[in-house]
This record gives sequence, structure tokens and C-alpha cells, in this order.
Amino acid sequence: MSTPSPSGSGQPPRRTAAARRRHRIGLAGRYVTLVLMLVVMLGPIVWQFLTSIRGRTENVYDGVLPARPTLDNYVRVAESFPLLQYVGNTLTVAALAVTSNMLFAAMGGYALSRAGWKGRQVVFTVLVATLMFPFESVMISMFLTVREMGLVDTLVGVWLPGAVSVLNVMIMRAAFLAVPREVEEAAVLDGAGEWTRFTRVFLPAARGALAVVCITSFMGAWDDFLWPLLVLTNSDHYTLQLGLKTLAGATTVNDQRLVAAGAMAALVPMMLLFFALQRFFFKGVGEGAVKT
Repeated sequence: MSTPSPSGSGQPPRRTAAARRRHRIGLAGRYVTLVLMLVVMLGPIVWQFLTSIRGRTENVYDGVLPARPTLDNYVRVAESFPLLQYVGNTLTVAALAVTSNMLFAAMGGYALSRAGWKGRQVVFTVLVATLMFPFESVMISMFLTVREMGLVDTLVGVWLPGAVSVLNVMIMRAAFLAVPREVEEAAVLDGAGEWTRFTRVFLPAARGALAVVCITSFMGAWDDFLWPLLVLTNSDHYTLQLGLKTLAGATTVNDQRLVAAGAMAALVPMMLLFFALQRFFFKGVGEGAVKT
């Protein structure tokens, strides 16, 4: 005796229609949620951009769209302070931060992902515990250390505390743990040493995680304001974020159009970097979620 198929089991079609309706409602709910999140995240950026292209005679809060869009505010930003010099200083710090984080985080993550040495779990626990301390609780001791090293009012002093992030070490550790053990065993059988396995097996397998480290390190160095404010005193060494604070000073009569134009100019490099590495970024996020 044959078993009736689900399609011919005599079930009323209303159940199938109800299931499709529930699926459509759930799908619509997810899309509505995503749209709301998009509005919340991109709304301030869109508002800043629209403010930055308003004319001098327009009221900032007069409607959403500017009556006469203009790029004059961006020209005024470049004329108000040495924009290219500040961008160059910030790029120098960001390049140092990205290079050191990718190098030291990869080496530290690889060491923490390898078994066979005592104290590995203790070191891992201590590093994770340091994530609980906010920057404000250690910035005084960091400043005293940088001052004793003679690095106050230097770009190296701005970069040094962010040379390697514990979070980036954890990201690389998770990526290396996700590499199948069979791959490493095959490399050992081929006679590959520790350094060869690290550079030719594990690093290529963790390119996505390296992209995550690159983006987060660049964003951290590019957006940092408090630490450069403590370390730098000479305006010639200012980073872009410190330079932008002068746009809200008395010299520009607190012109919100200039502030918005400066903020948009500071946002562009981060957007370009993210769009260039987004494929590797999302791959790296997935790698970090496979095994911790």
C-alpha cells in the first residue's frame, strides 16, 4: 500500500495559503526592520551632506533639501585651515596603525591559537580581561609613559598606544583556529617550519580577518580625537579630527555648513577603504564566527 504524498494527502489548500501568507508577513517585517535600521544609521550622514551643500544665505533648518546646492563650503573648508597637512598627518598615523596591527595581531593571534606551550590560557584570559578597562582609566598612565619616552607632540606618540589592539589579536586567533588541523598536518609532513606555516598556510587562509583588522585599525586611528588632543600641542602636528574642531571656533563664527563639509570630507576615506575591502571584511566576520 503506497504512502500518499504530502501534496495528495487531502490537506485543505487553506493551510498552504496560510503558510505562504505567514512567510510573506515575516519577510515584510524583516525588510521593514532593515529599512528602519538603514534610516537610523544613514539619516545623520545624509543630513550632514545636505547641510554641507547649503548656500551661505540659507537657513540650516529650513526644509530638508537645499534650495540652491553648492560646493562652496568644501572650498571654504580647504581655505579655513591646512586641510592637506592634517590629512597627511592622519594618514601617517593610520598607516602606522594598520601596519603594526596587522603584523602584531597576526603574530599574537597565531601564538594564542597554537597548543603546546604552557600559560597559553592564562595569557588569553589576561588579554580578554583588559578589554573590560575603558581607555579613560589608563590614559593618564599612557600619557606619562609617552612623556617619559619623549614622544609628546609627535605623530609616533599618537600612534604608539594603538600599535596593536587586543580585539584584533582575538580576531586573528579566531581566524587561525578555524583553519582545519589537517591542513597544518599536511604542511608539517611536507617539511614546512613554523614560520613557513604561518606565512604560507595560516595568513592566506585568514585574509578576511586581516581585512577586518585593517579596516578597524584605520577607522580607530582616523577617528581618534581624545588621545591626539592630549598628546599634540603644535598645530603643525594636528590630525584631521583636531583640525576639524577649529571649524566650530570663533574664526568661522560656528558655521554649521563648514562643520558639516569638514565632517563629510573626513568620512570619505573611510568609506572608500570599506568599499574596497568589503568582500574580505564580511568573509573575515564569517571566519571569526566559525570557531572561537
